[in-house]
Amino acid sequence: MDFFETILFPFKWLVSIIMVGFHEGLSSIGMPAADGWTWTLSIIGLVLVIRAALIPVFLKQVNAQRRLRLLQPDLKKLQEKYKGKTDPLSRQAMAQEQMALYKEHGTNPFSACLPMLIQMPFFFALFQVLSGITTAANQGTGIGAMSHELVVQFDEASIFGAPLSASVLHGGGGDPVAVAVLTILMILAMTASQFITQKQIMAKNMPEEATASPFLQQQKVVLYILPVVFGVGGIIFPIGVLTYWTITNLWTMGQQFFVTGRRAPGQGRLPHQG
Repeated sequence: MDFFETILFPFKWLVSIIMVGFHEGLSSIGMPAADGWTWTLSIIGLVLVIRAALIPVFLKQVNAQRRLRLLQPDLKKLQEKYKGKTDPLSRQAMAQEQMALYKEHGTNPFSACLPMLIQMPFFFALFQVLSGITTAANQGTGIGAMSHELVVQFDEASIFGAPLSASVLHGGGGDPVAVAVLTILMILAMTASQFITQKQIMAKNMPEEATASPFLQQQKVVLYILPVVFGVGGIIFPIGVLTYWTITNLWTMGQQFFVTGRRAPGQGRLPHQG
């Protein structure tokens, strides 16, 4: 077991336990155990559990993003103050003053990325679980909390003719056209929801002096690069993983609209954290 596998091992068990729990619950109320929609709803249940647990982190992220943008004019002044000064003492002084500004505004450059970083182990764990479904089914083994019987059920489960364990790049059975069409539709949904969410974050209550900041310009670049990343990654991911990521992005978009919509239109700076 390599280092990456060792790190993901507990996440693979947690992901599979949650999916199996939802699958058993849905089966107990009459949904067919081997049906693709039963497993799809189990993946959606996994999203709901993870995202509900991350709501407090998301609220901190919203505040951190706004504070970081409000901070940009002060950071720009600081950069102008030390412009052209490359000696070690000046660079150290600039770094110290930057940290003081971050502390004063109750934020840091990495706080806005925290929810994404927390989700990544679950995403990679789900990718490993679903990518190994067909192999485990053929070898007569289980994966995490999924018994061999459940693995076989999942391997044979499909929606709209596309197996949940199949991907465009690696195949996996089923109708290749159905897999390709469903993959494209999910990629479009992922990228559109991501784009709308980021536009909403950048536009809502943004002070005029912050719109020309280097930080915001960098975010605009990221805004247009992400769809390309999702497009390339989408052909690698199984349909089940695309389902997870699509529902996650739609949840984030809805959550962002809800949170920003509750803020008064004319609201100014957020209170500093102590």
